[in-house]
Amino acid sequence: MAQELAYVIITPYSLYKSRTGGILARLISRTGLELAAARMFAPSQELAQSYADAVVSAHDPQDRAIQELIRTYILKNFVPDPKTNRRRRVMVLLFRGEDAVRKVRSVVGNIAPDRRTGETIRDTYGDLILDEDGGLRYFEPAVMAAPSLEEAIVKLKIWTRFSDSDGGLLENTIAYQPGDKPERTLVLIKPDNFRFPTGRPGNVIDFFSRTGLFIVAIKVHRMSVAQAMEFYGPVKETLKNKLVDMVGSRARAAIEKEFGFGVPPAEQQKLGEVLCPLFGEFQFDNIVRFMSGRAPSECPRELLNKPGSEKCIALVYEGCNAVSKIREVLGPTDPSKAPPGSIRREFGQSVMVNAAHASDSPENAQREIGIIQPGENNFRRVVEELYGPAV
Repeated sequence: MAQELAYVIITPYSLYKSRTGGILARLISRTGLELAAARMFAPSQELAQSYADAVVSAHDPQDRAIQELIRTYILKNFVPDPKTNRRRRVMVLLFRGEDAVRKVRSVVGNIAPDRRTGETIRDTYGDLILDEDGGLRYFEPAVMAAPSLEEAIVKLKIWTRFSDSDGGLLENTIAYQPGDKPERTLVLIKPDNFRFPTGRPGNVIDFFSRTGLFIVAIKVHRMSVAQAMEFYGPVKETLKNKLVDMVGSRARAAIEKEFGFGVPPAEQQKLGEVLCPLFGEFQFDNIVRFMSGRAPSECPRELLNKPGSEKCIALVYEGCNAVSKIREVLGPTDPSKAPPGSIRREFGQSVMVNAAHASDSPENAQREIGIIQPGENNFRRVVEELYGPAV
């Protein structure tokens, strides 16, 4: 069966209520599809109108009344706030694989007033409440997803046409109180979360949701070797120069075990000084390989800037004290030293395979965002590779 692209649009309300992680976890784990791309949008009136108009279609198998309900919802909730003219945040996820549209739709579920289980995303996070006379009291679909492949292609091309003008690293979408000083910080959901289809990437995002911060950018990223070398460059010097005592101690223990004689403290120090630069290079190679799929020593020069084989999710969080709030939930680098309830304690395995990365200062956040470019539009590339130009 041919590859398909299916989209899921997380509504402004679901984003505001920090339901992103739970939604993503269900979609990945229950469909088994590849998360191929993701992008934040701040829809203009034109994008919202174009999408709303496309929802009402003779090719849509949904009841016409449901189509009209969704159209009305989009025109009310996706457009800029009429009071402030501030645009609202919307997240669009792309899933790739065989029979992707049907699989995604089965997890998303349909809209009906009599659904009370929790089987689908809309069962859990959505609401359709009618009054005694059958009139509408409240409607929140939680997410949007196409009911057929034909509808998916039409609507994906609409979002793709606006993906440069209305998408990327969002600006001025969050209202702050006077005196507030918001920060931005970068988070990487690391490759160890993508070894097989699992809810872990969503679960990690769900942990971050308790910070009360706002996602203003998301990108599915494959780090090149050159990017990984630049990104982790500051760590290299620490590995090569500041771990002399640890390397000397481990070298002494290995020698004493292998040869059976003691190593005096002075010689242990010398061992550390000699071996630490070599250890640092070795560990740095391992980090770059883990993040990109290749160590620098294994990568031909002409491939240094090519996207790597390992996948991560890059997110930018915005809000007051964003750096410290994210770092607190993440926990220390070594999962064995992380407190209960932290991401690295729950999901980490080792100092390197520790679930996620987060910037440790506003200055480093700016540097790392510049390297990863979370606003880059690979959303357009993924759609147009499969469905052609979005004209």
